[in-house]
Amino acid sequence: MMEEYPFELGPIRPVDERNSLLIRTTRGCPWNKCEFCVNYQGMRFSMRTVEDIKKDIVAAAQFYAGRTFNSCFLQDGDSFFMKTADLIEILNFLKQHFPGLKSISSYGRAQTMMRKSRQEIQEICDAGLNQLYCGMESGCDQVLKKINKGVNSAEIIESSLMAKSAGMKISEFIILGLGGTSHWQEHALDTARALNKIDPDFIRVLTIGVKKGSGLEKQMLAQEYQLQTEKNIIEEQRLLIDTLEGITSFYANHHGVDLLMEARGQLPEDKPKLLAIMDRFLSLTEKDQLTYIMGKRIGYFQYLDDLLDEERKRIVAAKLQQAQEEYPGTLEQLFHHLRSQVV
Repeated sequence: MMEEYPFELGPIRPVDERNSLLIRTTRGCPWNKCEFCVNYQGMRFSMRTVEDIKKDIVAAAQFYAGRTFNSCFLQDGDSFFMKTADLIEILNFLKQHFPGLKSISSYGRAQTMMRKSRQEIQEICDAGLNQLYCGMESGCDQVLKKINKGVNSAEIIESSLMAKSAGMKISEFIILGLGGTSHWQEHALDTARALNKIDPDFIRVLTIGVKKGSGLEKQMLAQEYQLQTEKNIIEEQRLLIDTLEGITSFYANHHGVDLLMEARGQLPEDKPKLLAIMDRFLSLTEKDQLTYIMGKRIGYFQYLDDLLDEERKRIVAAKLQQAQEEYPGTLEQLFHHLRSQVV
């Protein structure tokens, strides 16, 4: 709980909801067993009462008096865990106090959504919850099992299609590098095939950064999971994009942890552009690849065109040389360490 606000807030929200009203309906995640995630570590899942949520909505309306919100995100990890009637009551109350809302969004967990009937999903959408952020992570059952996601690809596809048929916009999150060196090709191919079946409105790509204390870190230390190189992760992303067919999603590397932030575009027309961005990086000399990766990871570079700035390139090259001489591990270990700090 943040003291400066007279209402309760959760720990995270999607990047795209940076300017949204935040209303907390649940605390934590009812599953909380995914091997890569530490967002709710040590937090016991609980549902807030309808009365408490309404009090927060009233407090937020008073706190933001005079400010108009177009969007609202319901925290934390699983608003669908609420009884359908309770969730609809909250949505109606929210719209009464913030009549300017055009979008109300939430994380959409496949496990919980599958417990709702199609009619319930439709009623929730009609009440105003019209956008979902779905953590697919992977469409590969082998990878999903290894990260203990708790669902298989068929269930992810079915739950997403249920929401989509009700009229909800769907954003699917994909984690590059989640399959490690052993399963990167299956991860890319099966994920693309799942996305082809869903045709989500948005595909949001993130790059793996193994967090301290996560189950994936334990797998890595036990050599049950091996990190890919930054180059191999781009090769994986290229395979993913190349396998996307027949969909109209907006594809985006949209988080600071991603190496190629310029890889954003509307499918299918921008697919050649997205592939060209991957190929541009892969065609660089090894020295320029390492220089760009270093520059991106320490904040000097944001896009590939930044390599054209000779002064910045010279500075980064010097820092790369220093890292090669002084860092106790490999460069790839350094790059991963820097990635893991921004996830």
